[in-house]
Amino acid sequence: MKIDLSQYLRERYLEREAPYHDPGPVVTLSRETGCPGKRVAQLLQEELNKRKEKNDPNPWKWIGKEIFIEAAKELDLDPVNVKEIFNHKSTIVEEIIRSQSKKYYVNERRVKKIIGDVIKSMANDGNVIVLGRGGVSLTRDIPKSIHVQIVAPIQWRLSVVMEKECMSERDALKYIRQTDRQREQYRNYYHGKGNDYTTYDVKFNAMTFSIEEIVQSIIKMMEIRHII
Repeated sequence: MKIDLSQYLRERYLEREAPYHDPGPVVTLSRETGCPGKRVAQLLQEELNKRKEKNDPNPWKWIGKEIFIEAAKELDLDPVNVKEIFNHKSTIVEEIIRSQSKKYYVNERRVKKIIGDVIKSMANDGNVIVLGRGGVSLTRDIPKSIHVQIVAPIQWRLSVVMEKECMSERDALKYIRQTDRQREQYRNYYHGKGNDYTTYDVKFNAMTFSIEEIVQSIIKMMEIRHII
């Protein structure tokens, strides 16, 4: 079952005196446009829960773009406008926010900080899979973590996007470049452009590895490193 972020924010994120425990474990998944992400996260969650120790009350869960929805609730903004912060220049976004916010003026940095804080809080609680959202930058300092990127040749990704989105090759290429650039901006924002701290532990070629093979390989690496 996918995590209920509204419930999480109520019960965990807003807690101020939660008992300390070693952070993690956490898995971050990043992918180039056209490569599977959500399906890998879902299957990985299922398989990890099958292996979870019976005395562990904290089930594995995964989070992705729904972070935008929770940040929007926190800021009293339209979720679409929160997402715009990561895709456009701040001057444009600030105009959107200025016209939409009912409580107070909120700038780009505040929205990004809330999203980052939620991800880090959940990662510290452990048993979480972070899909995108600069997860590698936000959780690299957690010892019990593994960071995965799913890649593939551009022609393979073009074929996937053209079929899935019903696009021409030209439009698909433009979409891939734009989306890949936006995802890189997430990582750069949280830990600086070109920072080696965002280097992944392992990369999988989605053209030659099936989703099941990727998931089982991640689990094996987690076992070898005593993350699970």
